[in-house]
Amino acid sequence: MWNGDALIDKLYEQAREHRERIGRDEAPGQKKSRLKDSLKASLGEFELTADTYNPDLLERVECDGYIRERVELSVVSGLTFGAYILIPANAAGKLPGVIAVHGHGYGSRQICGMRPDGTTDTGEPDIYNHFAVQLVKKGFVVIAPDVIGFGERRMQADLAVDPDTPSSCYTMSTHLLMLGKTLTGLRVAEMLGTLDYFAQRPEVDSTRIGIAGFSGGSLIAYVASALDERIRASLLIGFPNTFKDSIMAVHHCVCNYSPGILMQAELPELMGLIAPRPLFLESGDNDPIFPAVGFSKAVQQLQQIYKQEGVDHLLKYDLFPGVHEISGRISFEWLKSVLA
Repeated sequence: MWNGDALIDKLYEQAREHRERIGRDEAPGQKKSRLKDSLKASLGEFELTADTYNPDLLERVECDGYIRERVELSVVSGLTFGAYILIPANAAGKLPGVIAVHGHGYGSRQICGMRPDGTTDTGEPDIYNHFAVQLVKKGFVVIAPDVIGFGERRMQADLAVDPDTPSSCYTMSTHLLMLGKTLTGLRVAEMLGTLDYFAQRPEVDSTRIGIAGFSGGSLIAYVASALDERIRASLLIGFPNTFKDSIMAVHHCVCNYSPGILMQAELPELMGLIAPRPLFLESGDNDPIFPAVGFSKAVQQLQQIYKQEGVDHLLKYDLFPGVHEISGRISFEWLKSVLA
């Protein structure tokens, strides 16, 4: 055969058999520890700054029912980034917090009800549905950091070639791979540093912090949740699936791929590292890049994982009528209830 289809299928099956073989004699706790270590090792390491607790305040604006602050943080040495903090108006005492993680698009402004230039978006919401604003109006303090590679954080080298380039995912992913690192690793490192800062905010109850991510933001959210148990509840939207049915079956951004990950686990088992903490999976039934068939398989596998942990009641899901977009019709209230 001239083409590589059969070879890829064969290698996928060999990886599955390898996973079954190495996990056959492991106790559940031992396997979970190994998978966490493997996931962390697959990301690559980044030098961190010494202090993330003293950011620069860039703005403070009164909005409809909430206060919006913008701060500049630094987590990875040599890099800074902006993050919006949305605080319910007249907030009293410490409130539950949510880290809201955007994916491909123009950055945190897209989920905070703004256009790319920072002005208020008064039009019909896009696939992100201004979900950070929806969450602050549910009573959460919300932090929405700018993910590197999008919006204001695109590389100057890419913008010099094409000022309208949608992202710097390709450039950053490929260059970091040459250095033994991954773009997911960089993004997760910044997200965990964001958590460090957010947990110190005076408005936030550090024992009640959740995370909500959409699409590529959901990739960052699940990895951060798997590695840091301070994240007490996770909402993953427009991403839960199997690698076989989504990342390997549909053309995706290169930032979704991690070297060697299939030798350790399929995607549902990696998401299962979040157990026994609450987890909600959400996807559109006509999502073309994360198909419903793969979502259903992921749900079934995660139900088994949560049942084995004795917490099957803490896993919820919603396959809503829609495409690659945020619904929140059930999940936002769920997040409010588990962090109440």
